[in-house]
Amino acid sequence: MTAPLPDPAEDANDAVALDAAIGEIDWTVPVVGSVRSTFTAPSGPLAVVSFGDPAHPRVLLVPGATGSKEDFVLMLPLLAAAGYFVQSYDLAGNYESAQAGPAEGGRYDYPLFVADLVAVLESGGPAHLLGYSFAGIVAQIVAAERPELVRSLTLLTTPPDSGNSYRHVKWIGWLSRFLTARQGAGLMIWGIRTNKNKVGPSRLAFVRARFALTRRSCVDDIVRLMKRTPDVGQAVRDAGIPTLVATSEHDLWPVARYALLAERLGARLAVYRTGHSPCETTPHQLVRDMLQLFRDADAR
Repeated sequence: MTAPLPDPAEDANDAVALDAAIGEIDWTVPVVGSVRSTFTAPSGPLAVVSFGDPAHPRVLLVPGATGSKEDFVLMLPLLAAAGYFVQSYDLAGNYESAQAGPAEGGRYDYPLFVADLVAVLESGGPAHLLGYSFAGIVAQIVAAERPELVRSLTLLTTPPDSGNSYRHVKWIGWLSRFLTARQGAGLMIWGIRTNKNKVGPSRLAFVRARFALTRRSCVDDIVRLMKRTPDVGQAVRDAGIPTLVATSEHDLWPVARYALLAERLGARLAVYRTGHSPCETTPHQLVRDMLQLFRDADAR
């Protein structure tokens, strides 16, 4: 049974204050009490982290391109403390799941990522699902095709447009139609390596280091996929899954695009005063809103 939740209005100021107090942490250190494991997915071995009581309702957090399960280390204890069993895994081709991927000569494509996510969900039963950035596209496809596996859906700074999802990126979106997938991936990697996200030194060292394992071919393929984002919005809405669209004032895409996405999905919209990674910078506010979403889903 989950723990009682505070009134969101009373909790709002506390969440903001707690996020403001986050200092420099070592992103390579596992959360005390977390369990690391390997899941055999259709694409290969996926690195997994779990935290909390497996008997509790499950939350699955899926990182995006070039990311990893460590992106959620600040959220794991918060969700577990609220009475949930939390898991995350590195996408195939990324960080400690680098050995997972397509057959020789194949590409990382939507069916590969979807099959992996479905397998993870099936292995432990329906879950409250969060898809971060690119993984939010994959999560929507799964919600449309296998809604019985998704108790609620959180889309965290997920590209808000179908088709070429880069076309509305602030300032440089117009360039996306001229760049190849490899050029776009190179630009993204350059932005991360040169700290355009303005993260702290420990975080920067970690995100740079994990490029040593992440497959460049996977990053290229994901950028290619994001220029061909499927439109499954109506199917997700028809599934009736409680959904939260979570973004920030300084994300890559304008808030107005996210508002349109939330409208299409019949979802709540949450906007934080941060950049592309609220899971790292405003985890208390994000978890507060997710817990309210879980409450709504459980009340159905």
